[in-house]
Amino acid sequence: MTSREIFKAVLDFDNPPRVAMTLPEPYPNDVETFGRKHKPDETLEPQGNELRRWRDEWGVAWGSLTEFDKGEVVEPAISDWSELDGYQPPDLGRKEDYAEAARLVAAETEKFRIGSLGGFTFNIARKLRKLDNYLCDLVLEPENIRRLNAIVREQLLAAIDRWGETGVDAIMFGEDWGTQDRLMIDPELWREVFLPEFKALAGRAHEYGMYVLMHSCGKMTDIIDDCIACGVDCFQFDQPRLHGIDLLAERFGGKASFWCPVDIQKTLQTKSPELIRAEAKELIDKLSAAGGGFVAGYYYGNEAIGLTPDIQDIACKAFVEFGSGA
Repeated sequence: MTSREIFKAVLDFDNPPRVAMTLPEPYPNDVETFGRKHKPDETLEPQGNELRRWRDEWGVAWGSLTEFDKGEVVEPAISDWSELDGYQPPDLGRKEDYAEAARLVAAETEKFRIGSLGGFTFNIARKLRKLDNYLCDLVLEPENIRRLNAIVREQLLAAIDRWGETGVDAIMFGEDWGTQDRLMIDPELWREVFLPEFKALAGRAHEYGMYVLMHSCGKMTDIIDDCIACGVDCFQFDQPRLHGIDLLAERFGGKASFWCPVDIQKTLQTKSPELIRAEAKELIDKLSAAGGGFVAGYYYGNEAIGLTPDIQDIACKAFVEFGSGA
């Protein structure tokens, strides 16, 4: 089977010959990810102790204290709701911005092909207002939140249409919904405001036959069922122990797949070969028990988690050893 066929069999619980893997060389990597062409970030003058500052295509200003992290929003694009009527988002539906990706997708016949999406509605809208403002506005300014979300959703639907036309196998988006111990907002508020967003966006992707892959940090366990019901096919979790590996297997096995490295905050930090190997085997044994459902992952940011690559190399070797189906 090709990498593409293996990855699909994992997502479909169709008894693949091995687990899917997204590991660095020299280990197996079954995916290829593609992005749209977009307006380059505008470089800004750093302020205070910032090392970098820039403005993205949405008009959001970012700052970073290091040379390697992704930064934080320092200036929202919409600082006052009076600015919303005049706000012009980037056009995510421009066909020419997907032309090179479409060419590369067509040429890639072996690997599972993923089109990158900048998030679902929350991940973009919260940056446009800045997270603390946005969370307050969910309660204080619900009508303006709906208006802002609609602007973002329209662009994301257009982007999904373009990805569907390229022929990618899946879209993948990142949307961090949890703190270290709970969902960021009340689950019922999430269902009221964001469940319809998930239904609209995941539903559009499924119309094109694309799988929907979601990265999320934090303990957002309370809404995994909702996300599955809306059409999320696979969850990329860097902290599987935050949810509980047994819980993921018992509650969601056979319903959705999980794409995980060995836990980046708990197990990898021990630097113990025995514990790292044991967790790699546990992830494979428990999360692929339903005839598929597990993708062996790698955290491509060792510096950000304070580790050297040799620590994750222990996990890579274990994933190959225990997940090859031999």
